[in-house]
Amino acid sequence: MILLIPAGLILSPVVAAIALFIRISLGKQILFKHVRPGKDGKPFRLYKFRTMTFATDEHGYLLPDKDRLLPFGRFLRKFSLDELPELWNVVKGEMSLVGPRPLLMEHLGAYSPREARRHDMKPGVTGLAQISGRNALSLKQKCELDIWYVENWSLLLDVQIIIRTVIKVLRGEGVLVPSESPKRRWEPGFKGTGWEASARPK
Repeated sequence: MILLIPAGLILSPVVAAIALFIRISLGKQILFKHVRPGKDGKPFRLYKFRTMTFATDEHGYLLPDKDRLLPFGRFLRKFSLDELPELWNVVKGEMSLVGPRPLLMEHLGAYSPREARRHDMKPGVTGLAQISGRNALSLKQKCELDIWYVENWSLLLDVQIIIRTVIKVLRGEGVLVPSESPKRRWEPGFKGTGWEASARPK
């Protein structure tokens, strides 16, 4: 929490500039909001910067993500700038800077007891999976990394993850755009977090 004060002061001009650009290019809705499971599976409202339009086809259905993602949104995702509003979730005590990334509420009942351990800690803005491949990892690999983190947590580990996160963000590593993202599916021997990429809110 102590780190959030100087970080907030440094990032406030960036946050304001991004919000203004989104307001001009995408309209009034600046933030993407979605209910996600927090510690012990308790739901909370996650905040991100909006990166896509609400463009629809002739039948009123939303177009594929790749057709609604603007170049500016692609830039925000590449450097994880769309995640900045999650710092407000940290201030509210719903998230930590480091921890397992929050997935979707509908998967809570599908986790095995071991997989459910990822909810023994608050979800994080970044985590072990994010510095180990991010969107390029399979869901099973992400969950295994989250469980390992929970079982081996230490302050030193958090510091290492934060440092590696900053390096990867500055390099724009590990983030796939919707057209490049691997199809998410239920994987053999894996109960939790199976879902189609097209259903992923972002």
